[in-house]
Order: sequence, then structure tokens, then C-alpha cells
Amino acid sequence: MELANRVKTITPSSTLAITAKANELKSKGHDVIGLGAGEPDFNTPEPIMEAAIQAMQAGFTKYTPTGGIPQLIEAIQKKMERDHQLTYSKEEIIVTMGAKHALYALFQVLLNKGDEVLIPAPYWVSYPEQVKLAEGVPVFIHTKEEYNFKVQPEDLEKAITNKTKAIIINSPSNPTGMMYSEEELEKLGEIALKHNILIVSDEIYEKLIYSEEEHVSIASISPELKKQTVVINGVSKTYAMTGWRIGYATGEKQIIKAMNNVSSHSTSNPVSIAQHASVAALSIDESEIRKMRDIFAERLDVFYTLISEIPGITCEKPKGAFYLFPNVIEAVRNNGFDTVDEWVTAILEEEKVAMVPGTGFGAPDNVRLSYCISMDDLTEAAKRIKRFVETH
Repeated sequence: MELANRVKTITPSSTLAITAKANELKSKGHDVIGLGAGEPDFNTPEPIMEAAIQAMQAGFTKYTPTGGIPQLIEAIQKKMERDHQLTYSKEEIIVTMGAKHALYALFQVLLNKGDEVLIPAPYWVSYPEQVKLAEGVPVFIHTKEEYNFKVQPEDLEKAITNKTKAIIINSPSNPTGMMYSEEELEKLGEIALKHNILIVSDEIYEKLIYSEEEHVSIASISPELKKQTVVINGVSKTYAMTGWRIGYATGEKQIIKAMNNVSSHSTSNPVSIAQHASVAALSIDESEIRKMRDIFAERLDVFYTLISEIPGITCEKPKGAFYLFPNVIEAVRNNGFDTVDEWVTAILEEEKVAMVPGTGFGAPDNVRLSYCISMDDLTEAAKRIKRFVETH
């Protein structure tokens, strides 16, 4: 059976590959420490789980409107007004099966064959694949570590062609943890407006920030940028709800309506029970979020210090998300390896520490390290990596 051409271009996930190898070693009884997780290691807060139980008991187990239940749409409206002073009508919001599906549906309705989407590198692994599935062309803007992996206005200008349809901005970023300031977003926004390019603003990590800086949504800077932006978000990271699969998008009515049509013929609707739980999540006391954020901040401080002390590894301290993205190429070469991928595999086999190579993120000199595990495991992982580097 001949497969469709669109799936032949899809690149397997590097995170899944390293996870599979780590699980294989674990199944053989090895003490493997995994630094690949892209989800909080906390359970979903109790008030959110209680809301799900109450929804089930009340019989909310049936189909819902494709774009989300009215209560959740209203909760998103309040959240956007409260956090960003942004007002959206109900027709400008869609609830999806996770933020990933919101992105997928958006590219399906946005792109024609050959349309280009600008993706700053390093990038989340699914961005280019989703663009390709919509028969678009991912165009990478390679950023520099000295600029904290943030795309510079002049580089954005150079990347734009008459086929450019959109640019993705992810702040705070997966995998780098970097975050754009309001001034930086304003400059990028001016260019997007000048060239009539849609801004896809992925804000899934907006609440996980560990500096004095505040998250800024580019849509909040001006009415013109609001109109030119589709905001992507969800409950997965902030509320430890990765498995509940609830995301959402806000934007112009015609875009949201088209995304609704795609969803109606693909997923029907987001899970009814998870939607009711998400209403509770968006209304939860901020102290619940701060508890998790404070733990992540403590882990970051300790783990960042330990990793930075390893010879041949350099790292900018991230301001958000829950990843380190160190440059390890000097350590790789000092250890006698040609590529980061080979080095990562060797450390997994010898020291039983699983890391995700930066190749899949568009940064082959780096690795992504998640600190979504216990402090003891983080300390032990850093010890093992350092031992490997110094031994070799």
C-alpha cells in the first residue's frame, strides 16, 4: 500500500526515540534517570480533579459543541482579560484537543501548498512537521546563543519572501526557556504588520517564569497586533494537566470559524469531562500555581549550577518553561565523539542518563534537559554526566 506523500516527509520525534531507548534499559532493570520529560511531575491539583468528578456525576459525559462548552469559553474570555487585558468575543475562541491540535488545525486552515512559515530555531519539534502536513514550507531563522536564542528584527526581515504566510513566536520557549520582552515583541510585530504576516503566538509556558520579568502576549501590544495574531495556549503545563488534552486558540473570527470546521470533521469535540475540569483550572487560586512554580525555580537554580560546572558545557540560564538547553559541543569533541547524538547515546548506555539531543530542535550543538524530576534525581544526573565527561 502506497502512503500519502505528505506523511513521507514527517521526521520521527527525537524525544520519543530517546524515551524508547531509556524505557528499554529500564525494562532490563537499569537505574535510568530521564531528562526528556516535557510535562510537570506533579499530579493535577485537587480542586481541578474534583470538578471532573462532579461533572461525571452530573452527567456531563456526552458530546459538546465542537469549539468548547460555553462555561469554558467564558473562562478563557475572563482569563485573557485578566492576564493580558485582551477582549475576545465567543466567536474568536476555540477549545481544542490540546494546544498541539490548535496549532495543527490552524495550519490546516491557513496554508496553501508552498506557503512559508517562519520558525525561529531552536524550535519545538512539532512546528515544522505540522507545517509540512498542511503542505506548507517551514523556513528556519537560526538564532544565536549570544542573543539568548531570540530572533533579531534584521534576520526576520531577511527571511521574508512573497510566499511568507506566518511566523511562530514561542515565549517562554521550548526548548530554550528564553522569553521576549515587550520591546522585542513590538519590533517583530512592526515587521509582521508591514508585510501582512500572521503571528502565531505559542504561550503555553506563560505562567512558568522564574525571573522578575513578566510574560507579555504580543497580541496585547496594540489593536493592530491583536488582529494579526492567533494566540495558542492550554492547561497542560501550568496546571499539570498534560493528559487531559485541553488547549485553545484566540484570533480573528474567520480563522476560528475555519478551525471549528476542521475540528468538527476530525475530533468532533474536546473531552467533555476535561473541559469542565479546565473551567476549574482557569479559575483556581494562583497559590496552587505558585507552589509548582516555586519548586521548578528551586530545581532550576540547583540544576543550572551543577550543569554549568561541567567542563566543556556552557549554558544560558533560562527565564521560563522547565528546560535547560546547554551547548555541549566542546565536551562532545573532548570526549572523542563526532556528534551530539552519538555522545547522548553513549551517556545513556554508560551512565544511564537520558537526554534529548538538540538535532530535532534545529540546534545540533545542544541538548535539552528537563528538570521535571526530583531534586535528588537531578543532582544524581548531573553527577553522572560530569563523571562521563571527565572520565572520557
